[in-house]
Amino acid sequence: MAYCKILLVEDEAVSALDMRRRLRSLGYGEPVLANNGEQAVETARNQKPDLVLMDIVLGEGMDGIDAASRILALHAVPVIYMTSHEDPETLQRAKITEPFGYLLKPFEDRDLRTSIEMALYKHQMDHETRRKERWFATTLRSIADAVLTVDRHGRITYINASAEAMTGADHHTCIDRHFAEHVDIRPGGNGHSLQDPNDLLAQPVPPVPPGQPVQPPQGFGANSGLHAPFFPPLSPLAQGVSAPRHGNLSGDLSGDLSGNLSGDIPGQPAFAGQSSPTGPTAMTEAFVHGPDGRAHPIEMSASPLADPDGRRVGTVLVFRDITERRQSEAALRRSVEDLRRTLRQTVSALATASEKRDPYTAGHQARVAELAHAMAVRIGLSGERLEGLRVAGMLHDIGKIHIPAEILAKPTRLSDLEMGIMRTHSQVGYDILKEIEFPWPVAQIVLQHHERLDGTGYPHALSGDDILLEARILAVADVVEAMSSHRPYRASLGLGPALAEIAAGRGTRYDRNMVDVCVSLFHDGFILS
Repeated sequence: MAYCKILLVEDEAVSALDMRRRLRSLGYGEPVLANNGEQAVETARNQKPDLVLMDIVLGEGMDGIDAASRILALHAVPVIYMTSHEDPETLQRAKITEPFGYLLKPFEDRDLRTSIEMALYKHQMDHETRRKERWFATTLRSIADAVLTVDRHGRITYINASAEAMTGADHHTCIDRHFAEHVDIRPGGNGHSLQDPNDLLAQPVPPVPPGQPVQPPQGFGANSGLHAPFFPPLSPLAQGVSAPRHGNLSGDLSGDLSGNLSGDIPGQPAFAGQSSPTGPTAMTEAFVHGPDGRAHPIEMSASPLADPDGRRVGTVLVFRDITERRQSEAALRRSVEDLRRTLRQTVSALATASEKRDPYTAGHQARVAELAHAMAVRIGLSGERLEGLRVAGMLHDIGKIHIPAEILAKPTRLSDLEMGIMRTHSQVGYDILKEIEFPWPVAQIVLQHHERLDGTGYPHALSGDDILLEARILAVADVVEAMSSHRPYRASLGLGPALAEIAAGRGTRYDRNMVDVCVSLFHDGFILS
């Protein structure tokens, strides 16, 4: 048995001698002895015992209950009372000091051992609980997230420093007062103040869809001028926890960590028709009216508080100011848009540079890109792939920079040798673009735009699904635009022959679906610029 320093307070010498013998025989060693209340308090101050065995009746001066009260004010130590008195008045006074045991004389050794062991164990568990409470309280006071709890009637039971700073509420005046009297939060920018955080769990506010900005409520700090889409959730430090009742923000949190908040009605369910808590709500955006009189955008989430029986007894609300993040996101979006604009301008400049050497095909790449984009929209291609196809269309003939001007502008049909040179423009275009880190396979699309479904194209005689979908779209658009436009060696053949050409190659040279889409576009009134 581990050594235990016991303070024995007994004014009768015979009883004290007997107790010392019994404690030694039980393995607790020699106790420290005090024979009156004053001596017991002084001994406890100096010796700091692990346990106090206190006789209630100590003759003249303070009795055992008064001595225990003073000892407990100095040192957290378990106290076991020993007495032959069990009258209600004595019991009531003793209960105030929260003793760890109450032994009625005479008692057996086994009763003494049981009381001591249970007191030491319970004291150790209480010490661990208090340590965790202090850690929990310090954490809640220190985190940047605002944490606020209410009981099931909507009365504030806890508010940390961050929540006070963001809402302007003061824990000295808002505890046990209704939430709406001290906090002005308006979920979703709908202009209506949240009356009770419990309502968020009864009817959760839907999260803002991605890309849709939340507007500040009218007349509620609308001068903030901030707009941003829904953001991912913040780290849920306090989500789903059972919070202590408020206590003192600057000291230890006293109270029940199981969630028994003030205002609960024992034996009653948390809400009518609801005997068990729900899970935490999804993160949602809102605006909080701060002490500066302005509306600040926040993210918030509500989680249920439950008692040990699983009944809802309140709600914990966690929220965070996202003003700076919104500003950063807005700056990032502006930066991305600037980069996209620069990319479009660069692509346009490259396309213009390639066309300067071939004035007969000026605007050809832009018109092919326009038709290919319209076809891709009709088949439901995604937004990012649409942009990649548009860029590839604008640059699909950039390899012609490498072709001699005499061949490009030759007014008669090209010889086999010249045609062989002309056919290198797909590979040259690929070589020019492959080192550019586009977010789309632009170089591959340019390389494949003269490939044909049946393997008769160039430069690699690809066939079927080996050809990118974007390249198959571009192939059809390129043929239609080229045949509809003037060339050095011929006048425009017109749209009819162009559509007849792709129809003749439908399912052999050209993707049948792309041919059908292209034909339907022109039948529906599409006009090349």
